[in-house]
Amino acid sequence: MKQEFSKRRKKLAAMMEPGSIAILVSAPEKIRSRDTHFPYRQDSDFYYLSGFCEPESVLVLVPGRRQGECLMFCRERDPEKEIWDGYRAGPEGAVKHYGADDAFPIDDIDDILPGLLEDRQRVYYAMGKDAAFDSRLMAWINDIRARSRSGATSPGEFIDLDHLLHELRLFKSAAELREMRKAAKISAQAHCQAMRACRPGMYEYQLQAEIEHVFARNGARYPAYSSIVGSGANGCILHYVENSAKLRDGDLVLIDAGCELNYYASDITRTFPINGKYSGEQKAVYEVVLASERAAIDKVVAGNHWNDPHEASVRVITEGLVDLGLLKGSVDGLIEQEAYRDFYMHRAGHWLGMDVHDVGDYQVEQQWRLLEPGMVMTVEPGIYISPDNEKVAARWCGIGIRIEDDVAITAKGTEILTSAVPKDVAEIEQLMAG
Repeated sequence: MKQEFSKRRKKLAAMMEPGSIAILVSAPEKIRSRDTHFPYRQDSDFYYLSGFCEPESVLVLVPGRRQGECLMFCRERDPEKEIWDGYRAGPEGAVKHYGADDAFPIDDIDDILPGLLEDRQRVYYAMGKDAAFDSRLMAWINDIRARSRSGATSPGEFIDLDHLLHELRLFKSAAELREMRKAAKISAQAHCQAMRACRPGMYEYQLQAEIEHVFARNGARYPAYSSIVGSGANGCILHYVENSAKLRDGDLVLIDAGCELNYYASDITRTFPINGKYSGEQKAVYEVVLASERAAIDKVVAGNHWNDPHEASVRVITEGLVDLGLLKGSVDGLIEQEAYRDFYMHRAGHWLGMDVHDVGDYQVEQQWRLLEPGMVMTVEPGIYISPDNEKVAARWCGIGIRIEDDVAITAKGTEILTSAVPKDVAEIEQLMAG
């Protein structure tokens, strides 16, 4: 992987203007309560270019620097602290194991980084992500400006690093796709296990435990996001994460969960009957959502634009809602009025990568961007009939259904990374019966 990170840095350097410098800051540690911390996760941009997983680190890229273009500032080795908090790479490890050309103790940054900024015309930096470091950086710049009469030249332009870096991250390399396939495979196994284990009388958090146990057992220590296990009417809450209700016979359960493996996310949603058998109303709504997901996936093709899959899902869902009697009127008129939004209030998907809602522009020059090989996205239409919806018959109320897969666009076509999880009604019922 060291070569992969080096390749990414070279791509970024080639996109930077001459006479520039790029600076990235690691993610901070976050306190959970008093003197305990949340498990540390490196900033995705920082990891993408370095593979370095420690806090209190700064990555500096100086294209054209003769002594080496990649520099790292990080914590020094400290045997006493390492006994308490774990091993550190130290500057020597940053060079040996992570491909830095030069590395220095983080405590020396005030002495070294200002000298690297001198005589550089431009600074690529994500201003606003780290207020404390923003202040330090501006203090260094102002100090150089104050010495302009003695010949010091300070950078005259700040450029948002995110724009270049996130465009790079949008297009996945072969190595990245391999990791995403592995993450998708693990998550698929977890969803299948949830279907097998599900029984009336369990609690939502117990199904969550089944899923996350499969993640960990297969080498993915953490979910990519807070797992959603919403039974009954809780399935109508888009970002429900309480996961505390008892599973009731006759209800559906909506599970939106995916693991993170080596910093790459997966994202799957399936909705299935707690007792293993869909009711007539549940099956009718489910079939509409499934048809809309398949129509949307058919539009995930290089050359189509980002919004094509969403538009396809909207049409199929609107047609289905009319057929079920949940909407009345012409399909075209209802789409124009956005009447479907009472039941389908979100978009059909998002970019997927190191972040579950990954980086990358959806529009370019106010136009939906064209889909290209290397992009990975989710497709996740849904229908949610609120338990309080007085416009429909009571038998439909409280049904919430979403179906989601991860789809990669490759040079050979479309690849559904999460196809190992069943989604046909008969296949799901057969798996649960087994």
